[in-house]
Amino acid sequence: MQQRLQYYRTVQALFFAACVGLLAYAYYAQYYLYLEPCPLCILQRAVVLLLALNALVALIHAPKTRVRQIYAINGAGLAGLGCLVAGRHVYLQSLPPDKVPECGPGLQYLLDTLPLNQAIMKIFTGSGECASVDWIFIGLSMPEWVLIAMVVFCLVSVGSIWMKPIDV
Repeated sequence: MQQRLQYYRTVQALFFAACVGLLAYAYYAQYYLYLEPCPLCILQRAVVLLLALNALVALIHAPKTRVRQIYAINGAGLAGLGCLVAGRHVYLQSLPPDKVPECGPGLQYLLDTLPLNQAIMKIFTGSGECASVDWIFIGLSMPEWVLIAMVVFCLVSVGSIWMKPIDV
């Protein structure tokens, strides 16, 4: 019984640490490598932050009942959303130069001038700045790495939905 609780907490701690690592590198790339994030990058950061908060609350709470499934479903849903945003970003980066959408206004301008739902839709459609690839590691761009991380988070979260609760 105690071993399963420790395993659950270890998984949540790893989720939290991975999310913090992703965010830390994103801010390092922004402030030390001077790579300015596009609107889709900022949305990806928001999803990673929400995943980190979900993992942190699950780690601290460490429920022994089916409440674990709520955290797992939240994690799977957020990771799925992250897959959509990162997938869209990867798609925009894969477009030939003549098919790339025009650059649009900045994120702050969109949030200030449009209703939230319209601003999110405009951000999600992406712009020309989202299509540029400024950073590559082992042949993959930053959104591709985020997409891989989101797929792993989603798969682990979906798998943990069926994790047997600890009997009290």
